[in-house]
Amino acid sequence: MKSILFDLDGTLTDSGDGITRCAQLALDHFGIHVPDRNQLRVFVGPPLRESFPRFGVPEDRVEEAISVFRGRYLTVGKFENAVYPGIPQLLRELRDRGYHLYVATSKPETTAVEILEKFQLAQYFDLICGAVMDSSRDAKEAVIAYLLEQIGSKQDAVMIGDTAYDVIGAKAHGIPTIGVEWGYGEAQDMLDAGAVALARDTEELLQMIVAM
Repeated sequence: MKSILFDLDGTLTDSGDGITRCAQLALDHFGIHVPDRNQLRVFVGPPLRESFPRFGVPEDRVEEAISVFRGRYLTVGKFENAVYPGIPQLLRELRDRGYHLYVATSKPETTAVEILEKFQLAQYFDLICGAVMDSSRDAKEAVIAYLLEQIGSKQDAVMIGDTAYDVIGAKAHGIPTIGVEWGYGEAQDMLDAGAVALARDTEELLQMIVAM
C-alpha cells in the first residue's frame, strides 16, 4: 500500500505568522530590520541554519539567531498557526482508503508533534519525523532518510510538499513529489526541482495521489 509523506509547514498548516514574527525578532536582535514581514516568508520550510545567513546574520552567530528565534517560537509562535482548508478531510479520506501517512518536516520533531496534536491531526499519521535540535537531522533529505529507516521501505512512496526543498529531499531517495500551490514555495521552483505534478487544492491532490 502506498506511503504518503507530508511536509508540515506550508503543506498541512499555515505557520507563516508565527515563523515570520520569530524571524523578525531574531533579526532585530542583530540590528537587521526588515520592515516588510512578507519578505520573511522564505523562513517557512527550509532549515533555519540556511535562512538566517541570507539576511545577513554572520555564519558564526547563526546558532545565536536560532536561539533567539526558538525562545519565542517554542512558547508562543508555534501556535500562531492554522490548518489549511480541506486538510483534515483529505487525511481522513486517505486513511479510510488504506494509505499509510507520515510527516517529514525540517521543524524540530517534538514541536511538530505538539502542533499536530494541538490541531487534532496527529491521529492520522503512522509516524511523525522531524529535525533534532543539534542540527544533525534538519535538512529534508536527512529527515526522510530517518523516516525510511523507521518504516523499512520506500516502495510506492510519494512526498507532498510546498517547496523545492521537499522535492529535492525526496528525490535524493528516489521518491516522487507532488507539490501543493497553497504553501510558501514557488510553483516553478518545484517543477524545476523535479516535482511530478502540482495540486491547486486538496481535492485535486487526492485525485493525483489515487491516480499514481
